[in-house]
Amino acid sequence: MKKWLPFVKSDPTVAVIRLSGVIGAQGRGALNDATLGPVIEKAFAKGKPAAVALEVNSPGGSPVQSSLIGARIRRLAEEKNIPVIAFVEDVAASGGYWLAAAADEIYADPSSVVGSIGVISASFGVDKLINKYGVERRVYTAGQSKSMLDPFRPENPEDVARLKTLLEDIHVNFKDHIASRRAGKLPEDMDLFTGEIWLAQRATELGLIDGIGHILPMMQDRFGKKVQFRRYGAKRGLLSRFGAQIVGDAVQGIEERAAYARFGL
Repeated sequence: MKKWLPFVKSDPTVAVIRLSGVIGAQGRGALNDATLGPVIEKAFAKGKPAAVALEVNSPGGSPVQSSLIGARIRRLAEEKNIPVIAFVEDVAASGGYWLAAAADEIYADPSSVVGSIGVISASFGVDKLINKYGVERRVYTAGQSKSMLDPFRPENPEDVARLKTLLEDIHVNFKDHIASRRAGKLPEDMDLFTGEIWLAQRATELGLIDGIGHILPMMQDRFGKKVQFRRYGAKRGLLSRFGAQIVGDAVQGIEERAAYARFGL
């Protein structure tokens, strides 16, 4: 009621954006800029929050979507002069750490997993399987690299070399982002970009995060006991809300579970 009365100071508000799940352009519950864009814009615009808090719990995913989401957060933070604080839950790894690094400060639970600053590409080769059953693969292309890394054909060393070049280039983008966002906080004599992961205390010592802390007590310490939280997150579809799931969603769920399992979660 106070915010509607003139000359009465309202309690400070922190906008909380939940970033939980695998990062990808498609898939049930995947984090991507198309879905999160309106959510993030609203969080920064509504009621001039004292700060925006990011609740991050992601094993990573698409580097492009990570970059798009992170860039949107930075643009709005700078345009509106609003501080952004990230709070890591189970994991902020790979693209999940990219999102956390979009914040001005990063805090985590003592058992949170942080890092994995690297790039990975994984697939299967089934050429021996189809040969065993007498299946012939027929592919016609214009352009010698059009069928690069076809899983139904034997692995081509030239294709692997091209892929590794692409991965290295993406890795450079990732390293540049972290070096810029954590400037002055990272040790100069240690390579933190090997894909290794750390728990929060060690990550604090390495400058990857700013300390151990949880959102409620930290925001109360900073903005007072009467601080209000306004939460924002991507809405689930009607079928998801009622627990309905199709085969595609089930496969997506398995892939997401495997992504978290890489970090023992």
